[in-house]
Amino acid sequence: MNLFEQALQCLQIDDPQKKVEATLRLDRRWQQNALSMDKSVRVIRLPRVGRPEKPELVDPRNVPRRSFTTLKGRLTLAHAIAHIEFNAINLALDAVYRFQGMPRQYYTDWCRVAAEEAEHFTMLTVYLQQHGMAYGDLPAHNGLWEMAVKTDFDVLVRMALVPRVLEARGLDVTPGMIRKLEAIGDDALVKRLQVIFNEEIGHVKIGTHWYKHLCHQRGLEPEATFLALIDEHMAGARFGPFETEARIEAGFTEDELQSLLEHFRRADMSKNLKNNND
Repeated sequence: MNLFEQALQCLQIDDPQKKVEATLRLDRRWQQNALSMDKSVRVIRLPRVGRPEKPELVDPRNVPRRSFTTLKGRLTLAHAIAHIEFNAINLALDAVYRFQGMPRQYYTDWCRVAAEEAEHFTMLTVYLQQHGMAYGDLPAHNGLWEMAVKTDFDVLVRMALVPRVLEARGLDVTPGMIRKLEAIGDDALVKRLQVIFNEEIGHVKIGTHWYKHLCHQRGLEPEATFLALIDEHMAGARFGPFETEARIEAGFTEDELQSLLEHFRRADMSKNLKNNND
């Protein structure tokens, strides 16, 4: 069996449970050296990836508000994170399928990420089921997969903008969620988010490793290139405050984080000056 064909098959599965099972099986087979790396597999664009009919995909502004003080609010939060993890399965599978010709360790890393995202999704759907809700009961947005499509032309751009921007944002916000949930005693959700947080550090670290590997291979300076890619593909986006310890563990440096904050501060000042002049 071929790794890239198997990854594409996983990507195209609509049923979440079947996708989880196929993804875990893919990782096991890869670890057992049961999959080949035939580079002749044709790569196609995937503007729509395998997913169930629900959740309904809406504008991010129309996604239900989350709360920590009520069970309904916490279920809304858990549903939103489950949707992120479902998309993360597809993002990791696409990183395997789409970018052929990378070193073997790259595929080992991203097969493992896909399997861990599948486990995260399962943990959250079990939490929802225990409270009478299912994945798909609430609307969600498609921002994560839209970024996958936007970065499908270059593995360096994908490694920069998905793990090091979108997933790294989870490192910034999750500790605050955990503290609020601890304060109200939702230990079941705290336990799940702590596992996700710990493993997401590893996922961002993998993205950072391959991003820097590719920059070195192409003779690019990583920090300047990262800022340029954000400006080119995510104009107007702002980040911070950072969970510095987690980001450093995930491969960022203190100087890099300071450069990011300074970059966004200058961009904001320039934007405000332009608005005042207008």
